[in-house]
Amino acid sequence: MHIILLDANLGILPATHATVIILIIMSLLFLTALTAGAEVAFFTLSSKDVNYLKTKETAQARSVIQLLEHPEMLSASLRVAKIVFSIAIVIAGNYLANLFIPFKQYVVLTFVLILLVITFILLLFGEILPKVYARQNNVRVALFVSNITKVLYRLFGQLGKAFMTTSLHHLTEKEQLRKNMTESRDFEDAILLSLGHEATQKEIDIYKGILKFSNLTVKQIMQPRLDISGIRESWSFEKVRNKITNTGYTRMPIYKNNIDEVTGILNTKDLIPYTDMDDFDWHSLIRPAYFVFENKHIDELLEEFQDKKIKMAIVVDEFGGTSGIVTLEDIIEEIMGDIKDEFDDEDAKFVKINDTSYVFDGKISIVDLCRILGIRFDYFDEIKGDSDSLAGLILELSGKFLNVGDELAYEDFKFLIKEIKGYRITQVQVSKI
Repeated sequence: MHIILLDANLGILPATHATVIILIIMSLLFLTALTAGAEVAFFTLSSKDVNYLKTKETAQARSVIQLLEHPEMLSASLRVAKIVFSIAIVIAGNYLANLFIPFKQYVVLTFVLILLVITFILLLFGEILPKVYARQNNVRVALFVSNITKVLYRLFGQLGKAFMTTSLHHLTEKEQLRKNMTESRDFEDAILLSLGHEATQKEIDIYKGILKFSNLTVKQIMQPRLDISGIRESWSFEKVRNKITNTGYTRMPIYKNNIDEVTGILNTKDLIPYTDMDDFDWHSLIRPAYFVFENKHIDELLEEFQDKKIKMAIVVDEFGGTSGIVTLEDIIEEIMGDIKDEFDDEDAKFVKINDTSYVFDGKISIVDLCRILGIRFDYFDEIKGDSDSLAGLILELSGKFLNVGDELAYEDFKFLIKEIKGYRITQVQVSKI
């Protein structure tokens, strides 16, 4: 026996017809949520997140990087897709509602009720919830929606391009910034609902750090191998004491022959009782080193730090080599923001000379370099090799050690070596040719 629905316009309508429409609406709502989540996830990825994705040899990660090469087109196509899905939901929802509403003679009331219900559903399930979740888990969401986003990009890319050239093309930098700030306010509004409107900006930033905390890996926050300052096992007490005095670090890794052979950690405070001595067997103060892999999540590492009562770990790569160090301070900074002490470097990573020239710190990441220069993230992929920093990029390009004043060129850019300390390139002037 078939259940039937009576419709004034269509007469007898099978119940299965209504079921199909409901399934269509649910599918469209799911696509709308995915699109809204993708829009937030892609455009809240930090340089650390992008660096992390570049290290993942998966199709999803490659898709995310490729889509980020054309951010304006990506944003426009996602917006067009969301508009198309929303219109389709309104049409299907109106059609479905007319099957069940008994007082169709009240046209205005019927229209208002349908509009209110559909708007509420779209806002809650198609906008607010997916955006809040995507901001908390932007890397995970970006990877999850990468394939469907590529399909939407191909389907709506040209329409998005036309939309972008007619409307978004006229946005000034200030207007674009204001638009981005407005979008970021959606997340802050959700936080304010939890914290209360008297919450300070610092409290909001801390809460945002907590929400993003579980999504970060050790590799994203560690101090890279190049920045590690360690102590060789064979050094004399005087040399160790001078090293600690010059660096000011509270903990330093101890290694045998090179930094890949870390044997322990020295807490420099343990040396205080012996600083006036001419000689001392400092090896007795070495503590066991704690090793972690690059892909460990920092929330797990924090628990391990607390359980084992340690504050530093040696980060190793898949081959067992030392790729960096991570400290309790690095983890806390992800929540609280930068923690400055008397030994922190306050200098900026770059200085803008004019519209075409910058002086960069050699340690700046290639991703940040591309972002500041306004070029594609893969602009230097052909020459950068395994390097992640500007200094490494310069060495890959030159193939030899350089001197201050040396110049190199690649594509549209010229590189002038401004400062070298030891064998490290510390300052580079980058100019557009």
